[in-house]
Amino acid sequence: MISKTATSPSPGNLLDELQSTLAHGTVARRVETLRRVTDLFINGAVDFSDEQVGLFDDVFQCLIDHIETSAKMLLANRLAPIDTAPPLTIRALAFDDVIEVAGPVLSQSMRLDDKTLIENARSKSQAHLMAISTRKTLSGAVTDVLVQRGNDQVIQSTVNNPGAKFTERGFTRLVSRAKGDDDLTACIGMRPPVPRHLYLKLLAKASDTVRQRLEAANPQQAAAVPTAVKEATRRARSATSDITKDTEIAHALIKSLYEHGRLDESEVASFADAGKFDEANASIAALANLPVAIAENMMIESRAEGVMILAKVAGLSWSTVKSIIRMRDELSGAEPTDLAACKDTYERLRPSTAQQVLRFHRMQQNVPA
Repeated sequence: MISKTATSPSPGNLLDELQSTLAHGTVARRVETLRRVTDLFINGAVDFSDEQVGLFDDVFQCLIDHIETSAKMLLANRLAPIDTAPPLTIRALAFDDVIEVAGPVLSQSMRLDDKTLIENARSKSQAHLMAISTRKTLSGAVTDVLVQRGNDQVIQSTVNNPGAKFTERGFTRLVSRAKGDDDLTACIGMRPPVPRHLYLKLLAKASDTVRQRLEAANPQQAAAVPTAVKEATRRARSATSDITKDTEIAHALIKSLYEHGRLDESEVASFADAGKFDEANASIAALANLPVAIAENMMIESRAEGVMILAKVAGLSWSTVKSIIRMRDELSGAEPTDLAACKDTYERLRPSTAQQVLRFHRMQQNVPA
């Protein structure tokens, strides 16, 4: 075995042999040279220095340009599990058009960082995306691209990967794509970190069959998976078991800001502009002096009237209301709301009328004032 303390591979000998093989050798000799170089690398991979790994990188890249696909497939399978594999070689294999070459590397190699995976996912085939979707761990930045570009099979694979993380944007796209797809809806609903407002939206659109599947798979959350859409939404909105850690943190932040007198309209607008639903929702609830559950109920309604009622009670200006409505549209993937009509309605809405409607919502949910 060649290590840092043992005799290092001689650059002159190795490159001289490679040059001779490429110039005069047969295909069989090239493949044999590749096998020998691969064996040499694998046997000492743990102990090689960065400089030695770089040497192997040069040799591998020279060889893979002159060997058959079957030999590249073998190389990819042997190098993919090695964390210290030559990085440029791994990249070249990952971007090979032949999925049998790229697949093992895309699905296993730790040499591929998020930037490389995203570049690959944006430019290569669905088979390449499928391979990426099976990696042990996937960041939200990578799954964003998989959800955006992937076909149904890629989406299912990504959602079913327990090591995959999703951004709120990614979850929003998933919920939008799940419409009419019972299998995907069920898969998404069984993932604990789904943002609360998107989980409620998913439930509201789910078929009876899917709700029954979610109830069977999550008996501890059965109260959040009833058999009728309206009842499902009502119960889920009051079910604390579906509140994620991120939502709890957001609510705690808003409570602290409010108690210290630092919560005002500018904060609400900032949260809305940043697409932070939980923070914006909790802020409006605090300024309107009502429970977060009621505000959430009204915020996720398909029409914007609920938002305007809350905002009028909270004393928000139209510019902030507009930001909130735009946030809702973007997060839900819905058609853009008619802002001109909403502005006219909001300006005509009297605070006393908004208060009356809010009292009605309180009575509906049996939440004490």
